[in-house]
Amino acid sequence: MEDDLVVVSRSIVIPRNANKSSSFKKKIHLLPWDLSRLRFGYLQRGLFSKPYPKIDTLLSRLQTSLSISFHISCDGSGVEFVHAVARRNIEVSDILRLSCSSSSSSSSSSVPTSFSSFFPATGVKNCNGVSRSLLMVQVTEMKDGIFIGFGYNSTVADGESIWKFLNCWSEICSKGLGSEASCQRRLQLKGWFFDEIDYPIRIPDPETKAARVTTSCSLQEKMFHVTKENALKLEAKANDECDEKVSSFQAVLGHIWCSMVKHSGMSREEETHCRLPINMRRRLNPPLEEECFGNVSQTGIAKVTVGELMDHGIGWAAVKINEMERSQTFENAKAFAEKWVENVKIPVSVGSRDLVVTSSHRFDVYGNDFGWGKPIAARAGPPYVNGRLVVFQGVEGGSVDFQACLQPHVLEKLSEDVDFREYVSIVL
Repeated sequence: MEDDLVVVSRSIVIPRNANKSSSFKKKIHLLPWDLSRLRFGYLQRGLFSKPYPKIDTLLSRLQTSLSISFHISCDGSGVEFVHAVARRNIEVSDILRLSCSSSSSSSSSSVPTSFSSFFPATGVKNCNGVSRSLLMVQVTEMKDGIFIGFGYNSTVADGESIWKFLNCWSEICSKGLGSEASCQRRLQLKGWFFDEIDYPIRIPDPETKAARVTTSCSLQEKMFHVTKENALKLEAKANDECDEKVSSFQAVLGHIWCSMVKHSGMSREEETHCRLPINMRRRLNPPLEEECFGNVSQTGIAKVTVGELMDHGIGWAAVKINEMERSQTFENAKAFAEKWVENVKIPVSVGSRDLVVTSSHRFDVYGNDFGWGKPIAARAGPPYVNGRLVVFQGVEGGSVDFQACLQPHVLEKLSEDVDFREYVSIVL
């Protein structure tokens, strides 16, 4: 990839008021939710934009607005900011047409197959946050547009927080410094909960084992698109099949889960999981404000056998997801935290045949106008995991996009599955 992308500059953007505000000296102890993520990589997302102003103007506005907005790092140590240029006259449309694959031999296109170079935190683990910036930003120039990629430490921020941070940053960048105060009011550090736990929590050195994720040189990524109309059709279908009311999003996930498992080659006796991040802010007692900044997400896991999933269909699968979501209560979270502290276990692997859902269709992706127009597309970066399903709101209101990372034979069978394609379009 060195031939495809050139790093022009690296810098650290320091908050202008870092030495004046005592808030930057606040110590926040990590909770079991946070500590259990230490061995996993920074989460990475990014936005495509076109057209855009002169690059010097763009970089100046981004760095200036970032330097006075709310920062993840509470000691004011700053944000790593990278400016890069993609070679070979690569256009935005080239990347959007690219079937992202970790195998360079799987594509005959001249477009770089390692899209990971457009992201700043590839290979950085959450435990590396002791020496690396908790937030990293990379602006990559292309022939006709730019890509703003960012990676963040998921022990200190969840998807809810990071997208609200981006919403505020883009607002400050486009509207000027006058909007800084209102943005800071909308991003407040999380308060304490699980007070019975003795902080700081002592854990083994997370560097002693590397997180294992099920990756393969043959993993490929495709974009799934579900229109609002098809989401509502799936909701109606799922509710006709079961007695319990489910949402359109739960019905869509049920449909994708059933379809992926059907083509996975798993035996009927094997167990399959649907992992879904649950925003716990309003579920805690007392509840936290939705503006609370931090990692306040708990992973919910729906567990069924392949045979059960195949015998019952999408309505039943959607109900299982619904039941799992409803079970994520304060009592459930508190019991998990207390049990985890008694027997500390930092996960070192992710299930190879799980449906691992990340992000949310509720996050405001396309409202991030930095001053040169709204994004035209959003994408996620590494780490690549078999079964990963990154959720984005669609460009059209009510639609949903999924960036799916799967084995090629599963994607091939999904593309030929008439029942799957009735509701889901494979964009790439």
